[in-house]
Amino acid sequence: MSEALRLRCVFAFLMSLVMTLLMSAWVTWLNIGLQADFLPRWRHAFFAAWPVAFCAVMLFAPRVQVISRNIVTRLARPAPGCPACAADGPCACVRRP
Repeated sequence: MSEALRLRCVFAFLMSLVMTLLMSAWVTWLNIGLQADFLPRWRHAFFAAWPVAFCAVMLFAPRVQVISRNIVTRLARPAPGCPACAADGPCACVRRP
């Protein structure tokens, strides 16, 4: 296994673990409140959701990272023909996609 693939798998494992723990707890709490059977229901929701979350991170994280990089790059570029952008200092224009 390459280093890049190993990193991707570990990242997907940890990210899906954290997100599933938080989201399953939150949604379980919203649905039933803090009742006597909260922990068993939370555990069930967690184990049902974690494989799906792991697969989602493995499949979509690389594409989302590319999209995020493109958005950040686009926001960092000055708007074409903006006189404020031609001056030194931060741009004061309104950016439009």
